[in-house]
Amino acid sequence: IQLHKKFDEENGANSAPQVQTKTTMTSNENNKNNGTTASNTTQPPSLFCSIGSPETSLSNETVQQKVNEFLSALGPRRDVLILPPDFTRFHSQAGMITRFVSEYYNFTKPENPTTSTANTAAAAASSSPSPPASVPKLQIIPALGTHAPMTHSQIDLMFGKELASKTNDPDVENPFVVHNWRDDVVTIGYAPATMVSEATYGMVHEPWPAQLNKLVWERRKDNHDASSSDLPPLVLSIGQVVPHEVMGMANFNKNLFVGVGGVEAINLSHFIGAVHGMEKLMGRGQNPLRSILNYASETFLQTNLDLWYILTVMGTNDKTGEVEIKGLYIGRDEECYNLACDLSLKVNFNLLEKSPKKMVVYLNEEYHSTWLGNKSIYRTRMAIDDGGELVVLAPSVEMFGEDGHIDELIRKVGYVGTPKIMEEMGKDEDLKNNLSAVA
Repeated sequence: IQLHKKFDEENGANSAPQVQTKTTMTSNENNKNNGTTASNTTQPPSLFCSIGSPETSLSNETVQQKVNEFLSALGPRRDVLILPPDFTRFHSQAGMITRFVSEYYNFTKPENPTTSTANTAAAAASSSPSPPASVPKLQIIPALGTHAPMTHSQIDLMFGKELASKTNDPDVENPFVVHNWRDDVVTIGYAPATMVSEATYGMVHEPWPAQLNKLVWERRKDNHDASSSDLPPLVLSIGQVVPHEVMGMANFNKNLFVGVGGVEAINLSHFIGAVHGMEKLMGRGQNPLRSILNYASETFLQTNLDLWYILTVMGTNDKTGEVEIKGLYIGRDEECYNLACDLSLKVNFNLLEKSPKKMVVYLNEEYHSTWLGNKSIYRTRMAIDDGGELVVLAPSVEMFGEDGHIDELIRKVGYVGTPKIMEEMGKDEDLKNNLSAVA
């Protein structure tokens, strides 16, 4: 994100110091803190892993070791559901981490035997249990939101050949499930209308629906036979914390309520973000829209799902120019997200001494729509000089909206600015019912 220093000073961007710790806690201590009864099951601390700094460069081997330690602490599972981002977050390393989870549960063979052997030796030398002998049911739902489904080649590039091979293997069930934000969801509750009204300056005064893919909600604990020896289904949300134009910071519970959310929730959340203002959101982990999602997360997700987050922070190596993992955070509540936000502010913002008169942005093959490509505007507009020129080179852009109907609406109305689009919305019921297109 390009940000002029004057904007940073005027808008009070957070510059809190990054706290880097790894929480350690016995299972009994953690059970006391969570108000649950201690059992024979090992219960990891709510913040299992917190590693990162602007100077950190985490190797793939270190990440795999931490993931293996975490999964060992959780105990064996018969049902594992993974929610990674789609190809638009290719550089998040969520694909690699998903592969590590799959390999840990013996769902796929290791793609790097040397790395696997090293981690097996490390696990054997520690007090952690060995990887499970039985293979659990494992499903992967890429958090598409409104985006187009991933192609086989994208799955291959992002998640590896072993997982990709299972998408067309007639002898096994395809582990990848395509999320349909219009048809595959259930409403699990509502955030109060007062919160929505505050976030939209009174423009919208209606409750925000918390919606999830049905397969996620089926994993709730009350659907599990508590009398059995099996642990409840495990839900892993994996992704990158990075400045985001609608949510302030991407990932955490956005991965669920937007990534595998439904039409009503996504439409209203995008509209709230647009009305509240990108300049007041970008890079701010705490904002009115995130408060709505946090309310829904604490009220519905934490009590009903055995849900854990594995979050990365990516940055550029100053010497090589390569993208690398600067931080890894594993936890089940807001703490791991807040720590990741603190680090992202340090490594994902560039403060410029002078506002450029002209900026040029190149969009690679990940950006095949203006829905995605508009990030070239979001990520430069707080730096470019008033009256300046932005040139966007977008060889792969071939559509406006990722969703077919939203594409139709954008073609129908065009990018015409806030006053005009609000006027059109007042006259067009279709626009009223598709607020994400309006946003």
